[in-house]
Amino acid sequence: MRGGTGKLGYLIQNMNNFWAFVRHLSGDDAYERYLAHHATAHPGEAYLSRQEFFKREQERKWDGVRRCC
Repeated sequence: MRGGTGKLGYLIQNMNNFWAFVRHLSGDDAYERYLAHHATAHPGEAYLSRQEFFKREQERKWDGVRRCC
C-alpha cells in the first residue's frame, strides 16, 4: 500500500497548494505576507498586531473614497 500513501500525499499537497493560492487571491494571507516582509525589510522593529494591521489596511483602502457608486 505504499503507492496509495504516495498518491494520498500528492493529493494532499496539491490541495494545500490550491488552498494557499485561493488565500492569496482573496487577500486572506495578507497579514502573514506582511509579517514575512516586515521580518526581512525591518528586522528588530516592532510589528503591528493583527487588529492594528487590519485597521490600517481598511483605512488605506477606504480613506479618500468620496463617492457612493
